[in-house]
Amino acid sequence: MPPGPGMPPGPAPRAQAPLVRRVAAPLGAMGAVVAAFAYVGAVDPNEPGHYPVCPLLRLTGIYCPGCGGLRSAHAFVHGDLAAALGSNAVATVGYGIFAVVWALWLVRAIRARPVRFELGTGWWWGIGGLLLAFTVLRNLPFGAVLAP
Repeated sequence: MPPGPGMPPGPAPRAQAPLVRRVAAPLGAMGAVVAAFAYVGAVDPNEPGHYPVCPLLRLTGIYCPGCGGLRSAHAFVHGDLAAALGSNAVATVGYGIFAVVWALWLVRAIRARPVRFELGTGWWWGIGGLLLAFTVLRNLPFGAVLAP
């Protein structure tokens, strides 16, 4: 609708990008994740010499929150959820969180809606606290079930 007499022209409505362009980023991200999981599924991290050792583990003997992540991904690809959780429970839960966030991203891209995933400061502190607790627990004798 054109502006009325004496009204300044407003911003022109933005044209909607074609569907292919809107879904390119989420599909590209999923393609990269699938390729990474396919590689880890094909090249067993349980066999020595395929992947580098965690520097923190090598230097200090302490398991970081990522230790066991490749073994977890390998087990996950092969459908062994129990072994995936045993190798790195946080990484395995992260796969599920990624799947949900990715699905929301794709749906919003298809519907031409803006994608905003904003976490407040409290959430980031909570996530950091959970990772710190996971790291400490998996390195204590009674938390050995969390160690890879």
